[in-house]
Amino acid sequence: MTLHLFGNILTSYGTAANNRGENEGNITTLQKILWKGEVHTTVSAEAIRWALRYYWQTAGNGCKVNRRWDDDTNDNIWENQNFDDTIFIDDDVLGFMRAEGAKTEGSDKPEKPAKGKGKEAAKGTTTAKRGVLEVTRAVSMTPYAGDLTFNSASGKKGRTSLYGTEVHATCYQYGFALTPNRLKDQSRIIPVLEGLASLGEVAGNHSRFLYDFSPDCIVLRWTHDFSPRLLYSFEEGEDGEITAPELIRRVEAKDLEAKELWVAGSIANSEHGEKLKQLGANVTPGIKAAVQNLKQKIAQDLQLPQLELTK
Repeated sequence: MTLHLFGNILTSYGTAANNRGENEGNITTLQKILWKGEVHTTVSAEAIRWALRYYWQTAGNGCKVNRRWDDDTNDNIWENQNFDDTIFIDDDVLGFMRAEGAKTEGSDKPEKPAKGKGKEAAKGTTTAKRGVLEVTRAVSMTPYAGDLTFNSASGKKGRTSLYGTEVHATCYQYGFALTPNRLKDQSRIIPVLEGLASLGEVAGNHSRFLYDFSPDCIVLRWTHDFSPRLLYSFEEGEDGEITAPELIRRVEAKDLEAKELWVAGSIANSEHGEKLKQLGANVTPGIKAAVQNLKQKIAQDLQLPQLELTK
């Protein structure tokens, strides 16, 4: 049977700001959604995926990326614009797509439809692979209260520009799913797991803000079940303590097998962490320890080549 890796991650607490460069007037805005009847801020899956690719580029773990970020030119550099999911981990894990319009030979202009044949005579081409790693949007744990910071900058001829930034002091939670047998190289599940457990800045604002996206709490599931059944399972109590009542309910209802769960972080020493441990889940205080233990389990179950699992 096919094995799947699912996860739900709660980030560290911090002050998030815009990660897109979009403004409303002179206010740099946060992305927002209506979540459980209240306005919450959100971070896109694309931003998380970008940070994961950058982790592979800079981690020094031997992973080759096709789309490499160049800090000097402030732009992407492609190693192979035709893509190669055998050589490059990002092409394999995150997928790719390039769409091109129809062209006549030796011309950059789109080919005109043949007379009487409508649009069918001119067709473009698409080179694409669906991403194997699926990531949800990250949603803030607390509603957005509308906090703003105001700043000023000196311009030409002594003119002063006033601008504001929306900020949100909160944690974010998001989920992911990965089916390793869809990868060209199943061993790439290891650097995926390492990367998601080690993400740095994701929700920054033009390099002026640092928001740590590494997990404060994490729930991982290694299973034959096709459905995650654990997304957005963290809640925050009035005293700020992280709980997971829905996760416990699903384990007690036998919708989740406790032995398939690896639970780690600040929740481990809480009442809910102790309850999950009593139910049979693998509960540890340390994120790195939990990831290490699961990597060993994955390598054993997938019969992967000898891996360096000490990081």
